[in-house]
Amino acid sequence: MKIRDREIQIQGRLIRIARLDADKYQFLSDPQPVLDELRRSGTRIDLFTFMQKLPETSPKFGFPMEWDNLAALPISTYDNWWSQQIGFKARNKAKQAEKKGVTLQEAPFDDALVQGIWEIYNECPVRQGKRFHHYGKDVGTVRKEAATYLDCSIFIGAFLGAKLIGFAKLTWDETRTQAGLMHIVSMVQHRDKAPTNALIAQAVRSCAERKISYLVYSNFAYGKKQRDSLSDFKERNGFQRVDLPRYYVPLTRAGWIAFRLGLHRKFLDYLPEPVLARLREFRNSWNNRRFQIAIGAS
Repeated sequence: MKIRDREIQIQGRLIRIARLDADKYQFLSDPQPVLDELRRSGTRIDLFTFMQKLPETSPKFGFPMEWDNLAALPISTYDNWWSQQIGFKARNKAKQAEKKGVTLQEAPFDDALVQGIWEIYNECPVRQGKRFHHYGKDVGTVRKEAATYLDCSIFIGAFLGAKLIGFAKLTWDETRTQAGLMHIVSMVQHRDKAPTNALIAQAVRSCAERKISYLVYSNFAYGKKQRDSLSDFKERNGFQRVDLPRYYVPLTRAGWIAFRLGLHRKFLDYLPEPVLARLREFRNSWNNRRFQIAIGAS
């Protein structure tokens, strides 16, 4: 549904939770008009959740909240990031891409880009031990999904000759304060060329040129899992964990009860981390055996 020119996503059957379709990429400076229209919409929504934007880390609204987090990289200039914010390993990885012939450029959204994204998505069914949810999609579906928020996004391509071997979609908020990596994926067969590291470097350059203050790479930590190879990769490239308020606004009595009982959280959120770690190990082992492939983080 659409409210005040914002696409709203609604999930859940028993407890219906709504959020911005571009949650973590777009934000509400004044949530009240949206909340008022949601109440008048006639659609049952029990909870509406939204996240506070950078750089305001202290709660500024009086709604019920919990802490969420982002992996955020403060940006002043590209040279400052290169010389002061990352270590030698990240610099060497980015240099490795250039030495092996990888070129980076902002790419127009056209048939060639969509075809390249489709080929990357359909290279392998498993990434980092998990089923890759873009695998198996047809070109039309890839085009439709990649075409969202084109008025506030750019695509960055990593090319080996004329072939796209990695891409990133960078989407910024209404004030151009922060830009989020909505997608960043590279071909596994070209991991030795470190295209993902090169894409991060170009994303920093693109943000610096546009005077965007923060580059965001989704969450730094997910649930109770504090460290893994992906968070290490983010940290090596200068990203820091920033905790931000996530608000849950009850719109029905069921929403109030659900929030107080913690029913807005996933079942897995209640399991101890050692149990979750064993479940992840089992999942990764099962997927890698099933598809005869073992893919780690970049």
